[in-house]
Amino acid sequence: MATIASSHTAEATPKTGRGSGVPAWAVSYLQATPLFLILGFFFLLPIAMIGVVSFWDYDFAGIYPAFLTTNYTDTLGSWVTWKTYLNTLKFTAIVWALTLFIGFWVAYFLAFHIRRTSTQMILFLVCTVPFMTSNIIRMISWIPVLGRNGLVNSALIDMGLIPQPIEWLLYSDFAVVLAMVHLYTLFMVTPIFNTLMRIDCSLFEAARDAGASGWQVLWNVVIPLAKPGMAIGSIFVVTLVMADFSTVQVMSGGQSASIALMMKNQMSLLQYPAAAANAVVLLIVVLLMVAAILRIVDIRKEL
Repeated sequence: MATIASSHTAEATPKTGRGSGVPAWAVSYLQATPLFLILGFFFLLPIAMIGVVSFWDYDFAGIYPAFLTTNYTDTLGSWVTWKTYLNTLKFTAIVWALTLFIGFWVAYFLAFHIRRTSTQMILFLVCTVPFMTSNIIRMISWIPVLGRNGLVNSALIDMGLIPQPIEWLLYSDFAVVLAMVHLYTLFMVTPIFNTLMRIDCSLFEAARDAGASGWQVLWNVVIPLAKPGMAIGSIFVVTLVMADFSTVQVMSGGQSASIALMMKNQMSLLQYPAAAANAVVLLIVVLLMVAAILRIVDIRKEL
């Protein structure tokens, strides 16, 4: 009876993989086909179109299919473009360093100094509350704070610390960096916090039993184990800052520039092939930066 039941069960079970004669790799590719189609249509196809358009010709009336390298020679051969790239990289480096420093200590406080899990989640949600509004609104909210007659200048003058308003608080590189740090710090806090929460606290006890001080535990235990989260946060921040144009345009008052802002201006002038060439170069630069981060830190531990 057991043999008959098992044979009926085997007949009722659908045959897949080796039993059906279909190779396992074919089944895997078939299951992944929807993902390939989505990525191909929404990711690879737009990038390919940008690459094609970057070789086209254009004038004030429109764009024309062609195969010209003029857009790339004009982009890479212009000192203005190189200066704009350096300015963009400057913003990226400063914002990355500040968000990494702030994000690490916020995540460290939430992970190791808050004992109750419910309190950790509440404080983490408090950190995310400002991000429930638009980036534009949060960026513009700095204008009445940093302006000539804003809250900061008014408070400093009332306290007698300065005789006149500070001009460089707004419409300057300082304002751009401050707004970007405000906008993107959470993208550094989240992956670092997630990494720190996975650390076994017994490692700290073992390090202290071995005679390590608090700073030695931090440097030799916490930071090495937090590197995957720091790398993921760095990728988020770097890609966001490199592609940001609205913050640079508004907070600098048009006195500073970035590659994304340059592309936005080119598109407003209907210079789409030139903007596409700049986009391809920017994509290559960002991919090289991401590759450098992945070369230093193995984030597969976090995935």
